[in-house]
Order: sequence, then C-alpha cells, then structure tokens
Amino acid sequence: MIRTADAGRTRQALRAATMESHQRVDDLFSHFSLASAPDYRAFLRAHARAIAALEPVAQPDSPRLALMAQDLAALGEAMPAPLSMPSTGGDGFRWGLLYALEGSRLGGAMLARQVAQDLLRAYLSAVHAKGGWVAFQQQLDAAAAEGDADWLDDAIAGARAAFTLFEAGARAEREVACD
Repeated sequence: MIRTADAGRTRQALRAATMESHQRVDDLFSHFSLASAPDYRAFLRAHARAIAALEPVAQPDSPRLALMAQDLAALGEAMPAPLSMPSTGGDGFRWGLLYALEGSRLGGAMLARQVAQDLLRAYLSAVHAKGGWVAFQQQLDAAAAEGDADWLDDAIAGARAAFTLFEAGARAEREVACD
C-alpha cells in the first residue's frame, strides 16, 4: 500500500456531502443505551433492518449480517425484516453504500465498549484489520478515478441512501419502544 498526498480524497468528498445525514443518524442512535439489554436489542434490530437491505447491493468484502444475527439470537431475537432498498444506481452508488457500511465499522469498536459485559458484541467488534480503513479509502479513490463524470454524484446518492436506511431503522425501533 502506497500512501499518496491525496489518499482519502473521495472519502473526504463523501463525508462533506453526507455530514448532515450522518449527524441525523448519530443523533437518533445516541438515544439507545447499549448497556441496557432492551435498548441494545433495539439498536441491533435497527441496524439489522438497514444492513440486511444494504449488504446484498453493496457486496462488502467482510459482511456483518451473520454476526448481527448471532448477537440477536443470543438475545432471543429473530432478525427483523429488512427495509426496502431504494432504486440502485451504478458502480458509484455501490461504492457510496460501501462508504457508509465501512465507515460504520469505525465507530463499532467504541460502541462495543458501551455494551454490557454479559452481552455478545460480535457485530460491533467486527472492525477493520490494521490498515483496513486506509486500504478501503485507496480502493474508493481508485474506483472514483476509473468512474465517469457522474461517479461521485452517484456515490453521494448511495451514501445518502445508506444513511437514510440507518435512520429509518432507528426510527422504526424508537416507534416500537413508544408503543
């Protein structure tokens, strides 16, 4: 892996374009107390609803849906129905989905520390191997360089679609809790 001065430039563009969407998702998920088994179940169900819709389209190298199912099963929960995936685009759209999925791994390690000690945390503990995030950014930059003039716009649309699914998952679980 060779680092270049502009490594991560596509990630930076996606981050800037999705900052508000990302903040809405973070705000919604901040209401779940991961130290509480009921809230942790709801948190996992919310993520499962989004991940189950995203992974088949994004095709990540290291899918986490099975880890999610394992954690939910340990809590006596079945996998919830996936959310509906919005219409998909081309390669840029898929990379935008991957950006959101791979980025969600970064916070997983911090969130895993908040989970009660007696609860499984396989999903949140599935973080990047050393150098994995940098390698992903380099792959993202390479894909962008090979893409056409609309590639970045498609990637932004994909990332926003992913954040919208995470937001919808969190809202669905909050509505269940309020009923």
